[in-house]
Amino acid sequence: MNWTEEWKRLQRSLARVEGFAARHPRALTGTVVGVLGGFAVTAFGIAPMAPDAADLPQREITEAIAIQSLDEQLSELAAFDPGLSRNDITRAADTADSLLKRMGAFDPAAAKFLRTDDTAKRILQGRIGKRVQVTATASGQVQSIIARFPAEKAEQQATHFTRLNITRQGDGFVSTLETVPMETQVRLGSGTIQSSLFAATDEANVPDAIASQLADMFSGDIDFHRELRKGDRFSVVYETLTADGEPINWDGRAGRLLAAEFVNGGKTYQSVWFKDTGASKGGYYAFDGQNKRRSFLASPMEFSRVTSGFAMRFHPIMKTWRQHQGIDYGAPTGTAVRSVGDGVVDFAGWQNGFGNVIHVKHSGNRTTVYAHLSRIDVKKGERIDQGEKIGAVGSTGWATGPHLHFEFRVNGQQQDPRVIARASEAVTLPASARAAFQSQVAAAKTQLDVAASLGNGVSGE
Repeated sequence: MNWTEEWKRLQRSLARVEGFAARHPRALTGTVVGVLGGFAVTAFGIAPMAPDAADLPQREITEAIAIQSLDEQLSELAAFDPGLSRNDITRAADTADSLLKRMGAFDPAAAKFLRTDDTAKRILQGRIGKRVQVTATASGQVQSIIARFPAEKAEQQATHFTRLNITRQGDGFVSTLETVPMETQVRLGSGTIQSSLFAATDEANVPDAIASQLADMFSGDIDFHRELRKGDRFSVVYETLTADGEPINWDGRAGRLLAAEFVNGGKTYQSVWFKDTGASKGGYYAFDGQNKRRSFLASPMEFSRVTSGFAMRFHPIMKTWRQHQGIDYGAPTGTAVRSVGDGVVDFAGWQNGFGNVIHVKHSGNRTTVYAHLSRIDVKKGERIDQGEKIGAVGSTGWATGPHLHFEFRVNGQQQDPRVIARASEAVTLPASARAAFQSQVAAAKTQLDVAASLGNGVSGE
């Protein structure tokens, strides 16, 4: 054995350890122990005796480790101030200070900025119900404010929203305003009728606008004023409009009802929204392809209470029994009234006991009458579509309270509007669209099965 060569090799190894220590001081201890231990075993295996340890190069390597005192740790913990985010909507009585206080922020500088900056002022100006998100430190210092509300341009309100941003920069704030596209999410819901449709949809967290579409979808099959039963069930698949991922329902606007199933009195009705590529407008179809849209809607209001039907009644003003030639719908003043079918406005104005009244002429010598209105939103000669808003509920003329008197006339003679609506013409899906329709029906069935399994509640997809 050449001891000189072995000694030189050991020195080279130690030099490599020192280089490693310089580059990786934290890993030094384990590495040195491992390397030296390995060499010790090697040396033990190849020689009966090894060099004296005193003859080996001696190196002392140290590393300073900073250990914080308890006071220092507590001081750093106190300085740690995570941001807290809260959401709310603006109210009629809100001021800059009350809004921030309600959201956990106590920041006079931010409140002053909301009062004085021309852009920031818009959070509290105009319509209420703006969605506001405030991010502040735990001590209440505002870091950012984001407000979301409908787009200001009417032509953009169906597709966009306004986002107002306020961010802290140093000791002050900066505000910006932008118009952003809304997005849609598909949601599922189901519920059981206990008292009314709207009570059940509220319980299931389904928006009122979707509930109204549900009533319209099955209006030709179910009289929601008289035939709804406790224990009836529904499942729905619908779109909800979102602003930065948050569902919105400004002005009652919501996405479209895509599919639904309604069990009324033990009988099941199903429908799906479908738009044929060759058609200008889509519509609701039963799963067998029969169009749910008929020539006339069952009701001139999205949902309301029938206070007097097409039957004999004791007249509240004349104090005599006589045939009621229409249907009265009780609703608050200002509730929107819609045309039950496509047509042309034949009369719009004041007419004796009817007060403000609208006559709409339809095909087949049929006319609908909408009376006691508080407001008229159409003019004579104007062409209108089924479902279009034409006025608002009121109590003008001979009326004891706010309601809508509605008549359906055929060749000048009053007929029961509900009978007319159910007997009106339906449209069958064209054969060329059958394959695409059946594919959409299959997807709708799967979604409705999932919705039904949820019970009362809503799920996003």
